[in-house]
Amino acid sequence: MKRRKRIYLYMTLVLLFLYIGLVLLLYSFEYHSSSATIRTLTDAFWYSLVTLTTVGYGDLTPVTPLGHAVGVVFLLMSAGLLVTLFGAVVSFVTSEGLPLLMLGFQRRKNWYYFADYGAEANTLAENICKEDPDSVIIFGEKRDEQMEFPDYPCLFISASPARIVACKKNVGTRCKIFLMKENDIGVNSRAVDLHKLPVEVYARTTNGQDHLSGNINFFHSYDCCARQYWRSRPLCSHENMIVIIGFGNYGRCILERAILTNIISVDQHVAYHIFGDAREFLAMHNHLHETFSLGEESQTTDSLIFHEEPWETHHRLLKRADRIIICTDDEPEGWSIFWRLNRYYKLNGSINLHSNRKAPGVSYFGTNEEIYTPDQIMRTTLNKAAVMINDIFRRSVSYPTLSWEDLDDFHRESKITAADHLLMKIRILLEDETITELTADMAEKAYRRYCETKADKAVEDMYRRIDHLRWLRFYTFYNWSYGPVRDDAARQHPMLSTYAGLTAEQKKERDAAWELLGSISVML
Repeated sequence: MKRRKRIYLYMTLVLLFLYIGLVLLLYSFEYHSSSATIRTLTDAFWYSLVTLTTVGYGDLTPVTPLGHAVGVVFLLMSAGLLVTLFGAVVSFVTSEGLPLLMLGFQRRKNWYYFADYGAEANTLAENICKEDPDSVIIFGEKRDEQMEFPDYPCLFISASPARIVACKKNVGTRCKIFLMKENDIGVNSRAVDLHKLPVEVYARTTNGQDHLSGNINFFHSYDCCARQYWRSRPLCSHENMIVIIGFGNYGRCILERAILTNIISVDQHVAYHIFGDAREFLAMHNHLHETFSLGEESQTTDSLIFHEEPWETHHRLLKRADRIIICTDDEPEGWSIFWRLNRYYKLNGSINLHSNRKAPGVSYFGTNEEIYTPDQIMRTTLNKAAVMINDIFRRSVSYPTLSWEDLDDFHRESKITAADHLLMKIRILLEDETITELTADMAEKAYRRYCETKADKAVEDMYRRIDHLRWLRFYTFYNWSYGPVRDDAARQHPMLSTYAGLTAEQKKERDAAWELLGSISVML
């Protein structure tokens, strides 16, 4: 780049010296002629400008043969100048020059840069435009002529994130950058050195990590789908058996979210029957037997039963199921299962099908419109709630605890999972299983109900038991076990025991997640 600029500088200097030389030559050839109209350097300069710009006033003209020769050179140069200027204008309009100029006038707005254009990026960009009237959507590639132009304002600029950031000049909010292809941050050339830029990065991944460095965050489309599923179709008190068909990326995340958030009662005994290859899952989560009954249904606790044989052989099981979730990674396969279930099996429960295709009469979930929303991808509300939980927890205990900035990824995720359970807590407090949205009004009502009912020690104890069960599930899911003292390296914790085995102070720690309802109404 520096070499190119140096070449342009040299070319400019050469042309400038050539122009000055021609003006001096014209003056020297003309001024001594008695009939000449060009008698001064100013006259020669004026004639050159009028000729080069093709205005041609005719007030000054060369009369000598050599003067005519110089005039011809100026005429030829004028044609070249016009072509060059026309080409420059066309290049400016058709290249990144005009879009970058337009961006320069919108520096105070909120910029959202997408490294590539695709179905997921298009959906997220459209949802951002709906929620943020000050948004500027930038796609970092040239628009394909065959591409249908989006229904929202956007710019297609084949420019790197660094160039876009340089154009913003640190005015207004930080630019947000999205890498929407799976595990793109390791292979996309535009992801290089993003950690050095003053930007917020959101990269799609499948490796289970949520954080890389200070400004790089990961999101999981499968996990976003699972979160949205249980949020919009929550576990209900009458449901005791749930069947999951398909245990790929979607099925695994559906089950993980169920394990971590589906806690509605201390007496619940929900049996999850899962069809798919679960060997890797069970090998990785080898402490689940401490909080679940594995392999057989229980009447006192939740159960996880994994089936290696085909689902088609379990007619009685499918008939007894309160809910069947079809979540194969291959969407056509999921539709095939859906039609076979409806055609050949007697079912009493509902069927939920993962599909990005919408069809009347089908209870589907996981469309792009549901998954790729700003709040799902950037987890703004969820992360704010998690920070509040940590602050409330720090104030409620007598021993020193870490601030949000000092927490490692595991303990941050612990607070995020606690925040994820808030909607379930609101349903419990308001005794309304139809609530699917976390609103300020609902949070305020639930908190008032919590304050009124916790005066009864038995009820307060029940609230603490529910959150302790949720906490136990989280830690055993990540393979922690009981230890007399907390040891993060050994993954041991003294609270990994029955509720009866906790001290009074340890039981009181479970209040933090409920107390958050009093603060979250202000945030929403």
